Amino acid sequence: MPLPNHSPGLLQGPSLLASIHDVSPRSESPVDQLSELFLRHIGAPRYAMLVVPDHWGSAPLVRGSPFATRLRSWADSGVEMFLHGWFHRDTTKHGSAGARFKAKHMTAGEGEFLGLDYATARDRMERGRALVEDVTGRPVTGFIAPAWLYGDGARAAMRDCGFALAEDHFRVWAPQQQDRVLAKGPVITWASRSKSRIASSLAVAALARALLPRRPAMRLGVHPGDVTVPALLRSIDRTLGALSKGGRFGQYRDLLEMR
Repeated sequence: MPLPNHSPGLLQGPSLLASIHDVSPRSESPVDQLSELFLRHIGAPRYAMLVVPDHWGSAPLVRGSPFATRLRSWADSGVEMFLHGWFHRDTTKHGSAGARFKAKHMTAGEGEFLGLDYATARDRMERGRALVEDVTGRPVTGFIAPAWLYGDGARAAMRDCGFALAEDHFRVWAPQQQDRVLAKGPVITWASRSKSRIASSLAVAALARALLPRRPAMRLGVHPGDVTVPALLRSIDRTLGALSKGGRFGQYRDLLEMR
């Protein structure tokens, strides 16, 4: 299914791709707050939402619910929608040392698609895509795994499901174009689950504002938990302001038009 084009032209010069992760009924209020922050800098709904169909198995996206209506309204306004897992919770017993390290140290038990087999990954992707597209009335832009962690089964399922775009910590790629890399560079993001992670993410964001070279398709991702820490909100505000100077906000779908 072709993606609708809400944004004219290609990404040119220093541009920023902004996204709100973990969008679900349980995060509606924080998502509202983060959306307002984005709009103050962007001026239009040129950002993405990563939608979780049933966050931790306790916050299902229900057709016809008030939150479903809200999600469709965001999509109608131009916000891009990505499928972001199904549960956003990792219940797999990982066999390899590498996978166990990623599951333990790169996420707080939320790398849902890191250890899934092909059949399970494809089933969750297909059901999630159908639900989000039915609720929003338009195709999803792509699939982004929770915690940006993909196992072999998830990568194969993502290609076979026909998702146009995916991303991890360091790149955006096109699964339907032999995994062609569309953008490189780390995602600027924040962490709120411990004092040490708060401090380190504040430091990294400050360095990014000061030192990162401006390049096309720089990425910034925020999470509902960020709103619980005033220092993180101030940092996000400053970073959005700094990175938007001299550039323009783009959308992920624009990357498919770049050569």
